[in-house]
Amino acid sequence: MLFQNFKENWRSSIQNLSSTRYLALMASLIALQIVVSSLSIPVSENLHIGISFLIVSLQATIFGPASGMVVAFITDIVGFALFPSGPFFIGYAFSEMLTLFIYGCFYYKRKIRIWHIIAAKVINNYLVNVLIGSLWSTLLYSKGFYFYFTKRIIKNTIMLPFEIALLFAMFKLLLPYLEKWQLVPQQK
Repeated sequence: MLFQNFKENWRSSIQNLSSTRYLALMASLIALQIVVSSLSIPVSENLHIGISFLIVSLQATIFGPASGMVVAFITDIVGFALFPSGPFFIGYAFSEMLTLFIYGCFYYKRKIRIWHIIAAKVINNYLVNVLIGSLWSTLLYSKGFYFYFTKRIIKNTIMLPFEIALLFAMFKLLLPYLEKWQLVPQQK
């Protein structure tokens, strides 16, 4: 069910890259995400609490997995150039792209339900943030994998219900407008 119409959605998502309307919206949301990402609260070395996942989810909902991955790559590169925090590492761009891909698979051209929000957030928190993020931190910094894994799993587990609630509230608030502007399918 998740990958139903995946090929068609992938093509549609790629077509967004040739639309002036979508390119302008992409640029605006990239700028918004970079600003919001810079406002995160540092918890420890290479671990922050923030709300940029809301913008990422919105990007995935509107642009889809294919063009969303392009948006994620651009956002990571430009964000690092404007607000560097630590060494540049291409793995983080890959993580951003994977995050948008996952959200895009659950949200793009779909009626967004609570189980979509929960599943996408759980997969992103534990696969991308905990597992892959711990691997990147291990490669870049001096401590071992389990050190970063433990910190990340605790942070992501504690934050998960709050993040799901914020995503639910954001979609409840924005989906009627996105429908009106024909950026998402009818939700009822």
